[in-house]
Amino acid sequence: MSEFHHVSVLLEECIQGLNIKPDGIYVDGTLGGAGHSSRIAAMLTTGRHIGIDRDPVALKAARERLAPYADRVTLVHSNFCEIAQVLRDLDIPGVDGILLDLGVSSPQLDDGERGFSYMVDAPLDMRMNNEDALSAHDVVNTWSHEELKRILYEYGEERYAPQIASAICRRRETAPIETTLELVDVIRSAMPPAALREKQHPAKRSFQAIRIAVNDELGAVEKVMKDAIPLLNPGGRLAVITFHSLEDRIVKSAMAAAAKGCTCPPEFPVCVCGKKPQVKILTRKPIVSGPEELERNPRARSAKLRICEKL
Repeated sequence: MSEFHHVSVLLEECIQGLNIKPDGIYVDGTLGGAGHSSRIAAMLTTGRHIGIDRDPVALKAARERLAPYADRVTLVHSNFCEIAQVLRDLDIPGVDGILLDLGVSSPQLDDGERGFSYMVDAPLDMRMNNEDALSAHDVVNTWSHEELKRILYEYGEERYAPQIASAICRRRETAPIETTLELVDVIRSAMPPAALREKQHPAKRSFQAIRIAVNDELGAVEKVMKDAIPLLNPGGRLAVITFHSLEDRIVKSAMAAAAKGCTCPPEFPVCVCGKKPQVKILTRKPIVSGPEELERNPRARSAKLRICEKL
């Protein structure tokens, strides 16, 4: 097991965007290696910080890193989309800031045993929480051709989704596909030579799609965006970092809807729904990493930060 060390993306921008108050209550719904959380906790005096992660390995590492702030930090093993239930269990009616850093953390990618990487041979797993029932092995070996084609196309935006789904189904008829590099071979076999010569690894999009399906990542983002905004106190802020267009679309759309309020059709002369704006958007365009951060951490290249404030 490799040490859980994750380089926090857009760290300064997140801290500034959350507008930390020393007596505030803050939630990091995707604790990871606690890079963001350690900065938040250090700024609190009488405040409280709640860190949530579905990965027990991340929680263990975060507990060690946050030990100096143990008097003001509460760690919870849960999925970030269960934030409303977590706060109910802690008897916290409202918070002053919520941070969500979506996607897979570097240690999950780099630890070969976890099966996230298409560069290292490992059992097909990809579970962010190893206590979950569904694994990549199940998806690849038991899901129908139609379902495989759908997730590859929708979640991976993979243009060769039908061919790859067919190749997976053919291979597993003789024996189950057991490892990551076996799956990479199957994916390569289904793609034309021109696609194999592209700069991007041929299995990248398919692995992303399967990982999203295993962990229900998009469903979790939709749920948390619905639940998080009502949990904010007036003036409280929600900061969300996304790493691909599917997540970003959900976040952007949810923030825009909460900022608009009224859901009446445009042709209505007056509002009859009575819905008022809940937030103001502080980032008309998403914040992205600058050249210095990209040099330090190339994985930050696709990161986008969006922030809104509760009215």
